[in-house]
Amino acid sequence: MIPRLLQKTIEKYLFNGKAIIIFGPRQVGKTTLLQMISEKTEKKTLYLNCDEPDIRKELTEVSSSQLKSFIGNVEIVMIDEAQRIKNIGLTLKLITDQIKKVQLIATGSSAFELANEINEPLTGRKYEFLLSPISTKEMINYTSILEEKRLLERRLIFGMYPDIINSTAKERDKLNNMIGSYLYKDIFTYQDIRKPDTLEKLLEALALQIGSEVSYNELSRIVQVDFYTIQRYIDLLEKSYVIFRLRSFSRNVRNEIKKSRKIYFYDNGIRNAVISNYNKIDLRTDKGALWENFLVSERLKYLNNNYFFTNKYFWRTQMQQEIDYIEEHDGILHAYEFKWSEKSRKRFPKTFINAYPKSETKVVSKENYLDFIG
Repeated sequence: MIPRLLQKTIEKYLFNGKAIIIFGPRQVGKTTLLQMISEKTEKKTLYLNCDEPDIRKELTEVSSSQLKSFIGNVEIVMIDEAQRIKNIGLTLKLITDQIKKVQLIATGSSAFELANEINEPLTGRKYEFLLSPISTKEMINYTSILEEKRLLERRLIFGMYPDIINSTAKERDKLNNMIGSYLYKDIFTYQDIRKPDTLEKLLEALALQIGSEVSYNELSRIVQVDFYTIQRYIDLLEKSYVIFRLRSFSRNVRNEIKKSRKIYFYDNGIRNAVISNYNKIDLRTDKGALWENFLVSERLKYLNNNYFFTNKYFWRTQMQQEIDYIEEHDGILHAYEFKWSEKSRKRFPKTFINAYPKSETKVVSKENYLDFIG
Protein backbone atom coordinates (compact mmCIF):
# COMPACT_ATOMS: atom_id res chain seq x y z
CA MET A 1 0.00 0.00 0.00
CA ILE A 2 1.23 3.47 -0.92
CA PRO A 3 1.17 5.69 2.22
CA ARG A 4 -1.16 8.67 1.83
CA LEU A 5 -0.07 12.12 2.98
CA LEU A 6 -3.63 12.96 4.00
CA GLN A 7 -3.35 10.40 6.80
CA LYS A 8 -0.95 12.53 8.84
CA THR A 9 -3.11 15.60 8.33
CA ILE A 10 -6.27 13.79 9.46
CA GLU A 11 -4.53 12.40 12.54
CA LYS A 12 -3.84 15.97 13.72
CA TYR A 13 -7.60 16.59 13.90
CA LEU A 14 -8.63 13.46 15.76
CA PHE A 15 -10.44 13.83 19.12
CA ASN A 16 -11.20 17.52 18.68
CA GLY A 17 -14.93 17.08 19.22
CA LYS A 18 -15.90 16.93 15.55
CA ALA A 19 -16.56 14.26 12.96
CA ILE A 20 -13.96 13.58 10.27
CA ILE A 21 -15.54 13.30 6.83
CA ILE A 22 -13.39 12.01 3.96
CA PHE A 23 -14.76 12.74 0.51
CA GLY A 24 -13.38 11.61 -2.81
CA PRO A 25 -14.21 9.93 -6.11
CA ARG A 26 -14.74 6.21 -6.32
CA GLN A 27 -11.69 3.95 -6.54
CA VAL A 28 -9.37 6.56 -5.06
CA GLY A 29 -8.41 4.65 -1.91
CA LYS A 30 -10.71 5.86 0.88
CA THR A 31 -11.13 2.36 2.35
CA THR A 32 -7.39 1.80 2.26
CA LEU A 33 -6.87 5.12 4.05
CA LEU A 34 -9.18 3.98 6.86
CA GLN A 35 -7.19 0.76 7.16
CA MET A 36 -3.95 2.72 7.43
CA ILE A 37 -5.36 4.96 10.18
CA SER A 38 -6.74 1.94 12.03
CA GLU A 39 -3.45 0.05 11.88
CA LYS A 40 -1.48 2.98 13.27
CA THR A 41 -3.72 3.93 16.19
CA GLU A 42 -3.72 2.21 19.57
CA LYS A 43 -7.33 3.26 20.15
CA LYS A 44 -10.03 0.61 20.10
CA THR A 45 -11.67 0.92 16.69
CA LEU A 46 -14.94 -0.25 15.15
CA TYR A 47 -14.93 -0.49 11.35
CA LEU A 48 -18.34 -0.53 9.66
CA ASN A 49 -18.64 -1.32 5.95
CA CYS A 50 -21.94 0.02 4.65
CA ASP A 51 -21.80 -2.28 1.64
CA GLU A 52 -23.01 -4.93 4.12
CA PRO A 53 -26.83 -4.99 4.44
CA ASP A 54 -26.80 -5.78 8.18
CA ILE A 55 -24.58 -2.74 8.84
CA ARG A 56 -26.93 -0.53 6.84
CA LYS A 57 -29.84 -1.79 8.93
CA GLU A 58 -28.03 -1.02 12.21
CA LEU A 59 -27.33 2.57 11.13
CA THR A 60 -30.64 3.47 9.49
CA GLU A 61 -33.22 5.52 11.42
CA VAL A 62 -31.82 4.65 14.85
CA SER A 63 -31.96 6.43 18.19
CA SER A 64 -28.95 7.60 20.17
CA SER A 65 -29.61 4.82 22.71
CA GLN A 66 -29.51 2.19 19.98
CA LEU A 67 -26.30 3.67 18.63
CA LYS A 68 -24.66 3.66 22.06
CA SER A 69 -25.55 0.00 22.50
CA PHE A 70 -24.31 -0.90 19.03
CA ILE A 71 -21.03 1.04 19.27
CA GLY A 72 -20.17 -0.13 22.79
CA ASN A 73 -16.93 1.00 24.41
CA VAL A 74 -14.87 1.68 21.29
CA GLU A 75 -13.00 4.96 20.89
CA ILE A 76 -13.00 5.35 17.09
CA VAL A 77 -15.92 4.52 14.80
CA MET A 78 -15.16 4.26 11.10
CA ILE A 79 -18.12 4.24 8.74
CA ASP A 80 -17.03 3.34 5.21
CA GLU A 81 -19.20 4.05 2.14
CA ALA A 82 -21.51 6.03 4.41
CA GLN A 83 -23.52 7.39 1.47
CA ARG A 84 -25.32 4.02 1.34
CA ILE A 85 -27.19 4.81 4.57
CA LYS A 86 -30.51 6.61 4.23
CA ASN A 87 -30.45 9.94 6.10
CA ILE A 88 -26.84 9.25 7.12
CA GLY A 89 -26.36 12.88 8.12
CA LEU A 90 -28.75 12.51 11.04
CA THR A 91 -27.04 9.31 12.19
CA LEU A 92 -23.62 10.98 12.09
CA LYS A 93 -25.03 13.96 14.00
CA LEU A 94 -26.36 11.70 16.77
CA ILE A 95 -23.02 9.96 17.17
CA THR A 96 -21.12 13.26 17.25
CA ASP A 97 -23.51 14.97 19.69
CA GLN A 98 -24.55 12.09 21.96
CA ILE A 99 -21.46 9.86 22.11
CA LYS A 100 -18.79 12.47 22.70
CA LYS A 101 -16.03 10.07 23.73
CA VAL A 102 -16.09 8.54 20.27
CA GLN A 103 -14.14 9.91 17.32
CA LEU A 104 -16.27 9.44 14.21
CA ILE A 105 -14.61 9.01 10.80
CA ALA A 106 -16.84 8.55 7.77
CA THR A 107 -15.99 8.15 4.11
CA GLY A 108 -18.27 8.82 1.20
CA SER A 109 -18.28 9.31 -2.52
CA SER A 110 -19.87 12.22 -4.32
CA ALA A 111 -23.30 11.03 -3.20
CA PHE A 112 -22.86 13.09 -0.02
CA GLU A 113 -22.84 16.24 -2.10
CA LEU A 114 -25.33 15.13 -4.74
CA ALA A 115 -27.96 14.04 -2.24
CA ASN A 116 -27.12 16.86 0.23
CA GLU A 117 -26.97 14.24 2.96
CA ILE A 118 -24.68 15.79 5.55
CA ASN A 119 -24.20 19.53 5.10
CA GLU A 120 -27.19 20.66 7.14
CA PRO A 121 -27.17 18.00 9.91
CA LEU A 122 -23.41 18.33 10.52
CA THR A 123 -23.04 22.10 10.24
CA GLY A 124 -20.25 23.12 12.60
CA ARG A 125 -19.69 19.51 13.65
CA LYS A 126 -17.23 18.24 11.04
CA TYR A 127 -13.84 18.57 9.41
CA GLU A 128 -13.95 17.77 5.72
CA PHE A 129 -11.05 16.29 3.76
CA LEU A 130 -10.77 15.46 0.08
CA LEU A 131 -8.81 12.36 -0.91
CA SER A 132 -7.62 12.69 -4.49
CA PRO A 133 -5.84 10.19 -6.72
CA ILE A 134 -2.25 9.41 -5.73
CA SER A 135 0.02 12.47 -5.79
CA THR A 136 3.50 12.74 -7.26
CA LYS A 137 4.84 13.49 -3.77
CA GLU A 138 3.33 10.25 -2.44
CA MET A 139 4.90 8.29 -5.28
CA ILE A 140 8.29 9.90 -4.64
CA ASN A 141 8.04 8.88 -0.98
CA TYR A 142 7.18 5.35 -2.10
CA THR A 143 9.82 5.03 -4.85
CA SER A 144 12.20 7.91 -5.65
CA ILE A 145 12.48 11.26 -7.39
CA LEU A 146 14.41 9.63 -10.23
CA GLU A 147 11.70 7.02 -10.81
CA GLU A 148 8.90 9.59 -10.92
CA LYS A 149 10.81 11.79 -13.34
CA ARG A 150 11.26 8.77 -15.58
CA LEU A 151 7.51 8.08 -15.42
CA LEU A 152 6.35 11.67 -15.90
CA GLU A 153 5.06 11.24 -19.46
CA ARG A 154 3.25 8.08 -18.42
CA ARG A 155 1.52 10.00 -15.61
CA LEU A 156 0.42 12.68 -18.09
CA ILE A 157 -1.27 10.01 -20.23
CA PHE A 158 -2.66 7.48 -17.75
CA GLY A 159 -3.06 9.53 -14.59
CA MET A 160 -2.63 8.65 -10.92
CA TYR A 161 -5.51 6.47 -9.77
CA PRO A 162 -4.21 3.70 -7.47
CA ASP A 163 -5.49 0.88 -9.65
CA ILE A 164 -3.87 2.46 -12.72
CA ILE A 165 -0.50 2.90 -11.03
CA ASN A 166 -0.60 -0.74 -9.91
CA SER A 167 -1.68 -2.12 -13.31
CA THR A 168 1.23 -1.60 -15.67
CA ALA A 169 0.33 -2.63 -19.25
CA LYS A 170 -3.40 -2.71 -18.39
CA GLU A 171 -3.97 1.03 -17.95
CA ARG A 172 -6.21 1.45 -21.00
CA ASP A 173 -8.56 -1.37 -20.02
CA LYS A 174 -8.73 -0.13 -16.42
CA LEU A 175 -9.45 3.47 -17.42
CA ASN A 176 -12.08 2.46 -19.97
CA ASN A 177 -13.76 0.37 -17.28
CA MET A 178 -13.65 3.26 -14.82
CA ILE A 179 -15.35 5.75 -17.12
CA GLY A 180 -17.91 3.12 -18.05
CA SER A 181 -18.73 1.82 -14.56
CA TYR A 182 -17.88 4.49 -12.00
CA LEU A 183 -17.66 7.95 -13.50
CA TYR A 184 -21.39 8.76 -13.62
CA LYS A 185 -22.71 6.21 -11.13
CA ASP A 186 -23.51 8.62 -8.30
CA ILE A 187 -24.96 11.22 -10.66
CA PHE A 188 -27.37 8.73 -12.18
CA THR A 189 -28.26 7.31 -8.75
CA TYR A 190 -28.99 10.57 -6.95
CA GLN A 191 -30.04 12.96 -9.71
CA ASP A 192 -32.75 12.95 -12.36
CA ILE A 193 -30.70 12.80 -15.57
CA ARG A 194 -33.06 12.45 -18.50
CA LYS A 195 -30.39 12.45 -21.22
CA PRO A 196 -27.31 10.48 -20.11
CA ASP A 197 -25.75 10.81 -23.57
CA THR A 198 -25.83 14.61 -23.14
CA LEU A 199 -23.68 14.31 -20.02
CA GLU A 200 -21.14 12.25 -21.94
CA LYS A 201 -21.08 14.72 -24.86
CA LEU A 202 -20.56 17.60 -22.44
CA LEU A 203 -17.68 15.85 -20.69
CA GLU A 204 -16.03 15.13 -24.04
CA ALA A 205 -16.36 18.80 -24.99
CA LEU A 206 -14.81 19.84 -21.67
CA ALA A 207 -11.98 17.35 -22.16
CA LEU A 208 -11.10 19.02 -25.44
CA GLN A 209 -10.99 22.46 -23.78
CA ILE A 210 -8.80 21.91 -20.72
CA GLY A 211 -6.52 24.86 -20.15
CA SER A 212 -8.78 27.11 -22.20
CA GLU A 213 -11.44 29.59 -21.17
CA VAL A 214 -14.81 27.84 -21.15
CA SER A 215 -18.01 29.44 -22.46
CA TYR A 216 -21.28 27.90 -21.30
CA ASN A 217 -23.01 29.40 -24.32
CA GLU A 218 -20.52 27.77 -26.66
CA LEU A 219 -20.90 24.44 -24.85
CA SER A 220 -24.66 24.80 -25.20
CA ARG A 221 -24.27 25.05 -28.98
CA ILE A 222 -21.82 22.14 -29.15
CA VAL A 223 -23.88 19.78 -27.00
CA GLN A 224 -27.21 21.16 -28.29
CA VAL A 225 -28.90 21.69 -24.96
CA ASP A 226 -29.89 24.89 -23.17
CA PHE A 227 -27.56 27.03 -21.05
CA TYR A 228 -29.12 25.97 -17.74
CA THR A 229 -28.69 22.27 -18.50
CA ILE A 230 -25.00 22.90 -19.20
CA GLN A 231 -24.72 24.81 -15.93
CA ARG A 232 -26.43 22.05 -13.96
CA TYR A 233 -24.44 19.20 -15.51
CA ILE A 234 -21.12 20.95 -14.91
CA ASP A 235 -22.13 21.44 -11.29
CA LEU A 236 -22.94 17.73 -11.00
CA LEU A 237 -19.64 16.71 -12.58
CA GLU A 238 -17.80 18.95 -10.14
CA LYS A 239 -19.65 17.51 -7.15
CA SER A 240 -18.72 14.05 -8.47
CA TYR A 241 -15.02 14.96 -8.39
CA VAL A 242 -14.60 14.47 -12.12
CA ILE A 243 -13.82 18.13 -12.89
CA PHE A 244 -13.15 21.35 -10.99
CA ARG A 245 -13.44 25.00 -11.94
CA LEU A 246 -10.92 27.81 -11.75
CA ARG A 247 -12.32 31.34 -11.86
CA SER A 248 -10.68 34.43 -13.29
CA PHE A 249 -8.83 36.97 -11.16
CA SER A 250 -9.82 40.60 -11.51
CA ARG A 251 -9.07 43.64 -9.41
CA ASN A 252 -7.26 46.57 -11.03
CA VAL A 253 -7.10 46.32 -14.81
CA ARG A 254 -10.08 47.72 -16.72
CA ASN A 255 -10.16 45.05 -19.43
CA GLU A 256 -9.58 42.05 -17.16
CA ILE A 257 -12.06 39.25 -17.80
CA LYS A 258 -14.16 39.11 -14.65
CA LYS A 259 -16.66 36.25 -14.88
CA SER A 260 -14.85 33.65 -16.91
CA ARG A 261 -13.75 30.17 -15.84
CA LYS A 262 -11.44 27.35 -16.83
CA ILE A 263 -12.27 23.72 -16.16
CA TYR A 264 -9.80 20.97 -15.31
CA PHE A 265 -10.04 17.24 -14.65
CA TYR A 266 -9.01 15.82 -11.30
CA ASP A 267 -7.04 13.18 -13.19
CA ASN A 268 -5.30 13.22 -16.57
CA GLY A 269 -6.07 9.55 -17.18
CA ILE A 270 -9.81 10.09 -16.86
CA ARG A 271 -9.57 13.05 -19.23
CA ASN A 272 -7.73 11.02 -21.86
CA ALA A 273 -10.12 8.10 -21.46
CA VAL A 274 -13.09 10.37 -22.14
CA ILE A 275 -11.66 11.29 -25.57
CA SER A 276 -10.06 7.84 -26.12
CA ASN A 277 -6.61 9.31 -26.71
CA TYR A 278 -3.68 7.45 -25.15
CA ASN A 279 -1.08 8.52 -27.69
CA LYS A 280 2.46 9.21 -26.50
CA ILE A 281 3.40 12.80 -25.67
CA ASP A 282 5.57 13.36 -28.74
CA LEU A 283 2.61 12.43 -30.98
CA ARG A 284 0.12 14.79 -29.36
CA THR A 285 -1.02 18.29 -30.17
CA ASP A 286 -2.46 18.80 -26.68
CA LYS A 287 0.74 18.24 -24.66
CA GLY A 288 0.63 21.80 -23.30
CA ALA A 289 -2.95 21.34 -22.06
CA LEU A 290 -2.06 17.96 -20.50
CA TRP A 291 0.90 19.54 -18.72
CA GLU A 292 -1.28 22.35 -17.37
CA ASN A 293 -4.01 19.98 -16.19
CA PHE A 294 -1.43 17.76 -14.50
CA LEU A 295 0.23 20.65 -12.67
CA VAL A 296 -2.99 22.29 -11.49
CA SER A 297 -4.46 18.97 -10.28
CA GLU A 298 -1.19 18.05 -8.53
CA ARG A 299 -1.11 21.46 -6.87
CA LEU A 300 -4.66 20.88 -5.67
CA LYS A 301 -3.58 17.54 -4.17
CA TYR A 302 -0.77 19.30 -2.33
CA LEU A 303 -3.16 21.88 -0.87
CA ASN A 304 -5.77 19.27 0.09
CA ASN A 305 -3.27 16.83 1.60
CA ASN A 306 -1.91 19.58 3.85
CA TYR A 307 -5.32 21.14 4.58
CA PHE A 308 -4.17 24.48 3.17
CA PHE A 309 -6.78 27.00 2.07
CA THR A 310 -5.99 29.55 -0.59
CA ASN A 311 -7.77 31.44 -3.34
CA LYS A 312 -7.02 30.01 -6.79
CA TYR A 313 -7.44 31.79 -10.12
CA PHE A 314 -6.24 32.27 -13.66
CA TRP A 315 -5.76 35.73 -15.22
CA ARG A 316 -6.72 36.96 -18.67
CA THR A 317 -7.54 40.26 -20.37
CA GLN A 318 -9.72 41.04 -23.34
CA MET A 319 -6.46 41.66 -25.24
CA GLN A 320 -5.58 37.95 -24.75
CA GLN A 321 -2.84 38.54 -22.20
CA GLU A 322 -2.91 35.67 -19.74
CA ILE A 323 -1.36 33.88 -16.79
CA ASP A 324 -2.06 30.19 -16.29
CA TYR A 325 -2.48 30.02 -12.52
CA ILE A 326 -2.55 32.38 -9.53
CA GLU A 327 -2.75 31.78 -5.79
CA GLU A 328 -3.47 34.47 -3.26
CA HIS A 329 -2.35 33.99 0.32
CA ASP A 330 -0.90 36.22 3.04
CA GLY A 331 -1.92 39.20 0.92
CA ILE A 332 0.50 38.25 -1.88
CA LEU A 333 -0.32 37.08 -5.41
CA HIS A 334 1.76 34.15 -6.61
CA ALA A 335 1.55 33.87 -10.41
CA TYR A 336 2.67 30.83 -12.40
CA GLU A 337 3.17 30.10 -16.07
CA PHE A 338 3.35 26.46 -17.17
CA LYS A 339 5.74 25.54 -19.99
CA TRP A 340 6.24 22.02 -21.33
CA SER A 341 8.76 23.16 -23.90
CA GLU A 342 11.89 24.88 -22.64
CA LYS A 343 11.90 26.99 -25.81
CA SER A 344 8.54 28.61 -25.01
CA ARG A 345 8.13 32.27 -24.07
CA LYS A 346 8.81 32.93 -20.39
CA ARG A 347 7.80 36.58 -19.93
CA PHE A 348 4.93 37.65 -17.72
CA PRO A 349 2.61 40.33 -19.16
CA LYS A 350 3.71 43.86 -18.27
CA THR A 351 0.06 44.76 -17.70
CA PHE A 352 -0.09 42.29 -14.81
CA ILE A 353 3.32 43.26 -13.39
CA ASN A 354 2.43 46.97 -13.44
CA ALA A 355 -1.02 46.41 -11.91
CA TYR A 356 0.25 44.04 -9.20
CA PRO A 357 3.88 45.06 -8.55
CA LYS A 358 4.14 43.11 -5.28
CA SER A 359 3.18 39.82 -6.89
CA GLU A 360 5.64 36.94 -7.19
CA THR A 361 6.05 35.24 -10.56
CA LYS A 362 7.50 31.89 -11.57
CA VAL A 363 7.67 29.71 -14.66
CA VAL A 364 7.03 26.02 -13.97
CA SER A 365 8.75 23.60 -16.34
CA LYS A 366 9.94 20.00 -16.35
CA GLU A 367 13.09 21.23 -14.63
CA ASN A 368 11.44 22.62 -11.48
CA TYR A 369 7.85 21.27 -11.36
CA LEU A 370 8.50 19.21 -8.23
CA ASP A 371 8.89 22.42 -6.21
CA PHE A 372 5.50 23.65 -7.41
CA ILE A 373 3.61 20.47 -6.53
CA GLY A 374 5.13 20.18 -3.07
